[in-house]
Amino acid sequence: MFVQFLAAAGVLAVLTVVPGPDMAVVTKRAVSCGWRDGLRTAAGITTGLLVWGVLTLVGLAAVLAASAVAYTVVKLAGAAYLIVLGVQSLLRSRRGRADASTAGAVAPAGHPWRTGLVSNVFNPKIAVFYTGLLPTLAPAGLSPHLGMAILVLLHASITAVYLAGYVMLLAKARGFFERPAVQRTLDRVTGVVLIGFGVKVAATRH
Repeated sequence: MFVQFLAAAGVLAVLTVVPGPDMAVVTKRAVSCGWRDGLRTAAGITTGLLVWGVLTLVGLAAVLAASAVAYTVVKLAGAAYLIVLGVQSLLRSRRGRADASTAGAVAPAGHPWRTGLVSNVFNPKIAVFYTGLLPTLAPAGLSPHLGMAILVLLHASITAVYLAGYVMLLAKARGFFERPAVQRTLDRVTGVVLIGFGVKVAATRH
């Protein structure tokens, strides 16, 4: 059983480190507002995974994954949210930041924890992942619900540790990112990336 959990942890770790909307949102917050906001955003994302885990255990995620209408509604809502975040970044890059006080005036809107939570909860791919792939990783010696619960907690833990480490690495280079030219460039890049992810999510078929 330990070997099965170890293999599952490896699969979950690989899926976690693949760049996606979560990493883009965390990067945007951590660089714009500092490591504390970055960690709060990561905490919101982790909470979103736990929400999906609970929905999976009670069967609602399976309904969402099976319903084309429900899937489309959540998909479009999530895509719209990512696009809005991307547009905000692009608009902020046009304003520029002369100093720290100016940077505070154009910081991303919204609470960082809520930003991370919403971006993750409105990602229907998590529902498909939790109802499709995750059950195949559960150890055969445990009840389905217990095995899934452990894997959800494992995935959330891996995500929290990885994103927290990523935020702290960004914090080490904060001086570089605080340069006005670098901030404008990063805002443009993250804006385009977030909009790109939003369009990709919207165009994804069930």
